[in-house]
Amino acid sequence: MLASLLLLVVLVGASHSSPAAQTPDQRPTKDPPIATNGKRFPWDSMRLPKTITPVHYDLSIHPNLTSLDFTGVVSIELDVHEDTSVVILHAKQLQISNVLLVTPEGTKPLQVLEYPPSHQLALLSDSALKKGVKYEVQLEFAANLSESFHGFYRSSYHTTSGELRTVASTQFEATYARGAFPCFDEPAFKANYTLRIIREPRHITISNMPKVKTVEVQGGLLEDHFDTTVKMSTYLVAYIVSDFLSVSKITKHGVKISVYAVPEKIEQTTFALDAAVKLLDFYDDYFDIPYPLPKQDLAAIPDFQSGAMENWGLTTYRETALLFDPQKSSASDKLGITKIIAHELAHQWFGNLVTMEWWDDLWLNEGFAKFMEFISVDATYPELQVDDVFLDKCFEAMEVDSLSSTHPISTSVENPAQIQEMFDDVSYDKGACILNMLRDYLSPTVFEIGIIRYLKRFSYQNTVNSNLWESVCCKTDLMWVFCLNTQKWFSEAELDIKGIMDTWTLQEGFPLVTVEVRGREVRLSQERYLKTDDPSLTDGFLWQIPLTYRTSSSTTIHRFLLTAKSDVLYLPEEVEWVKFNVDMSGYYMVHYAGDGWSPIIKLLQHNHTAVSSNDRASLIHNIFQLVSVGKVRLDTALDLSLYLSKETEIMAVTQGFGELVPLYKLMEKRDMTVLENQMKSFIVDLFRRLIDRQEWTDSGSVSERMLRSYLLLFACVRNYAPCLTKATQLFQQWKDSDGEMSLPVDVSMAVFVIGVRTPEGWDFLLEKYRQSLQMSVKSRFKWAMTVTPLKDKLKWMMEESLRGEVMKTQDLPGVVISISKNPHGYKLAWDFLQANWEKLIEKFELGSTSVSRMVTDVTNQYSTREMLDEMRGFFNSLTEETGSEMRCIQQAYQTVEDNIRWMDTNLPLLKAWLDKQHHRATHEEF
Repeated sequence: MLASLLLLVVLVGASHSSPAAQTPDQRPTKDPPIATNGKRFPWDSMRLPKTITPVHYDLSIHPNLTSLDFTGVVSIELDVHEDTSVVILHAKQLQISNVLLVTPEGTKPLQVLEYPPSHQLALLSDSALKKGVKYEVQLEFAANLSESFHGFYRSSYHTTSGELRTVASTQFEATYARGAFPCFDEPAFKANYTLRIIREPRHITISNMPKVKTVEVQGGLLEDHFDTTVKMSTYLVAYIVSDFLSVSKITKHGVKISVYAVPEKIEQTTFALDAAVKLLDFYDDYFDIPYPLPKQDLAAIPDFQSGAMENWGLTTYRETALLFDPQKSSASDKLGITKIIAHELAHQWFGNLVTMEWWDDLWLNEGFAKFMEFISVDATYPELQVDDVFLDKCFEAMEVDSLSSTHPISTSVENPAQIQEMFDDVSYDKGACILNMLRDYLSPTVFEIGIIRYLKRFSYQNTVNSNLWESVCCKTDLMWVFCLNTQKWFSEAELDIKGIMDTWTLQEGFPLVTVEVRGREVRLSQERYLKTDDPSLTDGFLWQIPLTYRTSSSTTIHRFLLTAKSDVLYLPEEVEWVKFNVDMSGYYMVHYAGDGWSPIIKLLQHNHTAVSSNDRASLIHNIFQLVSVGKVRLDTALDLSLYLSKETEIMAVTQGFGELVPLYKLMEKRDMTVLENQMKSFIVDLFRRLIDRQEWTDSGSVSERMLRSYLLLFACVRNYAPCLTKATQLFQQWKDSDGEMSLPVDVSMAVFVIGVRTPEGWDFLLEKYRQSLQMSVKSRFKWAMTVTPLKDKLKWMMEESLRGEVMKTQDLPGVVISISKNPHGYKLAWDFLQANWEKLIEKFELGSTSVSRMVTDVTNQYSTREMLDEMRGFFNSLTEETGSEMRCIQQAYQTVEDNIRWMDTNLPLLKAWLDKQHHRATHEEF
């Protein structure tokens, strides 16, 4: 999912106190903002004043799915905290009319000023609103249904008979509720909501709460009335008008779970329904806080930009993130859907019940939800082996976090584009990884008690970082007893959870711990890991690092809190090897200085199972990342990789691919075919035995099935002869059966990527894509079509995805990124991104994950100064309004600069090492 951020800024909340202390009437300005009517606008901050807060919204909406617009009226009950004659709230691209103030004395009209740059309205009263007096403002509004994926927007789908049907749905996170109705659109302005929605009889409506009644209104229309919500933030309000069908079950705690989908796909909702029941029951018990609503709906929306959204009581999803066909969906589909549902249901507590005060602490929502995905799925669906994929989240976060354009987990943000950019790998994945590290440090029991205490203490409130650390602090009341009962001995410093965790959330990046073993003495030092040629950027960073380690003499996990730049610990005896960061439970890398990597490499070559698969994956990851910063020679890292010929576990195997494949992907963008092919052959040979062991079936555990898909796909793309022959044969048989032959799901991608190499095969897959109703199948078809060498087909896919007629526009970012990885398509993808930039930022919004991913992922395999200059030429031509300030642009530059440094330094070493391996293999044959 996600951009790195350009702002290298201040600690949490530094700028948030002063606006709250002043009324709109008092706030000084140097250059006063001017409203649309030419008058001075009385407020000059992106943040709303806190002189007035909403208590309750009475909202009536009338969407017209024929004319594709909507009208509405909202009455907002207000609390006045300071005398003021101005009400400042949000509205974006709404036609506002008939604005009234209801006072204890009666009703009177208000003057309205609009200031579009801040999406703000000022409602001016000719007399002051008095502190402590209850008031209500009423506003009528109208707008078109949004053509983007935000606000109150239009979605559509075709039935199998070709009929086009329209759906109206909402997506309000982070700052888009203001595009659907006037509101105080900041997370701290929590209120209750009572909704009424007018519809045609052929449609249904659903919202956060159950429907309490339906009444007939003028024109043969119906009006659905919904129960009043709990106290919540604007971004969690949701409503849908559609022709969806649903299936339902009741949890053991009495909550009604319903899954909604378009009628022809309702049969694909069974798994999601069962998973939601099981997961909501798990969370209800785990958090020891009852889910507070009577129902939880899950809706599959035909057009949806992100993966899913946690609206309270009505979570929304991409169809691929919710719909599952047991006959045609893969093992990874099942795992992915389960994780996404687990994520959104975790938000019903983390994010909905307890919400961050402001978007600078978004990680309190997203990091926790990402972390709880793994806790909940491991407990409810152990057969999915979710632990096998957690480590990859930490590696992904480190990729972003290793650049100087990264940001602290808690980062000051103000405007909507900056807020959107917070939805990145740092907030989600790094957040989850540091929580996992804290859980390992405190013990699962102590950690669980602490987060339950946090949720109970701050229910229906807003929080900042420090509220969490205070709740899990061992030095308070009963937590002290629980900490002692974990059989750990904590010093005073080791119990300062806030002191420890502030070093992980308030400064960017992560540490590299260098280990030097001299007999029993282990010397430790820490520095910031940073891919840069400017060493001064690593100065001034210090973490409190909960180190773990084990040695060759014991399976015991030892612990040490490293709080200084350097320290020393002593082993009870000399050992053959020591492995720090056991199972990579900590968010840091490790370098074994001196000759320290030699015993590790020897261990892996002779007895690799002496350490866990997570340990092996982390060793692979760390050593190749250390090559990038000049700590380890490339040939040493490649020597370690040779052990992979004996590896069978998915995490270590895929991490091996993850470090080796990018090396030839860099070469594909240069004219160096000989070395590129040498590298490709080496990787195929390295994994040949494991590839040859794979059966073309759907047998085995989830991890075994996912590994099979990965290996056979790689082997076929790399033209490994046995795979090529089998895939060609299967594709022809499948095509001859007009797609009726049942292919094993796990091997279907390997078959399709071979089939699309010809125009006839590609066209056949496109026809099957058009016909299929199975979302996971359509996804595999589409991805396979992006791997074709046929440039005209690749160009058509991007253009058609932009049009959105045959292929959904929601899928365009993924299509462009996938084509950018194709050696025949990378230049097409870059050209498309430039030519359609303004359309893309209009559809997907500045700062969004979709736009940020396209910027970084389309360019991250470039490694020449010529391409870097071309990138700079394009991005420098943008204005602030068209994205010049997006942080992902700096991330893209820094990634390409790192690629250039890597190639300049390591290409000669790589060539020499591959030549040596080739000669050795040739000699062994004779």
